[in-house]
Amino acid sequence: MGTRYVLHFDNDEFMSSVNLAKWNIYSVALQDLTFFTFSYLKVNFNYQDIHKANEIFNKILDDEISNKMPLDIIDEARKSFDERLEKINWDVYYQDLPFNPSALSLYKWAPIADELKTLDRKIVLNSMILKWDVVKQEFKDLIQF
Repeated sequence: MGTRYVLHFDNDEFMSSVNLAKWNIYSVALQDLTFFTFSYLKVNFNYQDIHKANEIFNKILDDEISNKMPLDIIDEARKSFDERLEKINWDVYYQDLPFNPSALSLYKWAPIADELKTLDRKIVLNSMILKWDVVKQEFKDLIQF
């Protein structure tokens, strides 16, 4: 894109790709954050109302309809959440690469040619993990009384 990258924001096809990627990445990141939060609270604060994770996740998705999140992505996010929910180990999730799925989602959905993606895979994944480390620390700081 170079220095003329701003011009691409007027390109409907490009923006469609960006929005598709945005919503798909967001849905996985929201799952990761929900699972991380409830796992952390369960282990560190003996929080037992784990079924609230599903309720909160679905409420957020319902609210995203007004932000024009595509319904097919919402449906897929709910399905994916339920599948992950069946397999989750709440006692270790928050410690066991909890944000790896969203980092992989960024890599998958980024609207970049596949041959260019492969060159940056490790950089993208490490960058996302480092960004999530900041979020995890902010969360921990917020819940300390």
